Amino acid sequence: MKLLLISNSTNAGEQYLAYPLDAIDRFLGAVRDVAFVPYAAVTFSYDAYESKVQQRLGERGIRVRSVHREADPAEAIRRADAVCVGGGNTFALVRKMQEQGLVEAIREKIEAGTPYLGWSAGSNVACPTICTTNDMPILEPRSFGAIGAVPFQINPHYLDANPEGHAGETREQRILEYIEANPDRWVVGLREGCMLRYEEGRLELAGKRPARIFRKGEPVREVEPGGDMQFLMQYK
Repeated sequence: MKLLLISNSTNAGEQYLAYPLDAIDRFLGAVRDVAFVPYAAVTFSYDAYESKVQQRLGERGIRVRSVHREADPAEAIRRADAVCVGGGNTFALVRKMQEQGLVEAIREKIEAGTPYLGWSAGSNVACPTICTTNDMPILEPRSFGAIGAVPFQINPHYLDANPEGHAGETREQRILEYIEANPDRWVVGLREGCMLRYEEGRLELAGKRPARIFRKGEPVREVEPGGDMQFLMQYK
């Protein structure tokens, strides 16, 4: 497998997909054609999403073709040299992917070694389920089941702080609820500006900030950038 799972598309004060662009370019290597899944977009069109991603990745000579333009999106995935899934609303994304048979098609491509990259919701759907998304369930998918490329859950945009004046649960409290109900599952709190890269049988944290790791019965731990996170791949 080859995976690049990015927490967020844009850091504060930066341009869209600016911070992960070098990592995306290196990850894809000689692959210059990408099948793009835009279905997490809700308040803007799939055409606009494709254009926005193409504008940025095109700076490195990468051609983006959105599957929404295809008569058979699943077949477009099966033909793809690489698969890219953009962020937005995870529930809208997985519902459309389930309707079009993309969950299975992408899983098969990943297992065959096709590079997969995603950010935010695109990272969520690489997990066994979408249960650790931050998004509002604006649409109801057939199930919470996702691609399952990795055996753990990701919480993108992980925040440590509780906003001043807010008396609700912190992100950590939400995740602690999840692992209480799902004691066999690890969760990676992936802070903004960070990404998980899986290549040549090794899972590594990239970026400038540590990731926060949760599992019921285990002490919450921090893994620094560059740290080996291969232990997360050992739990099915």
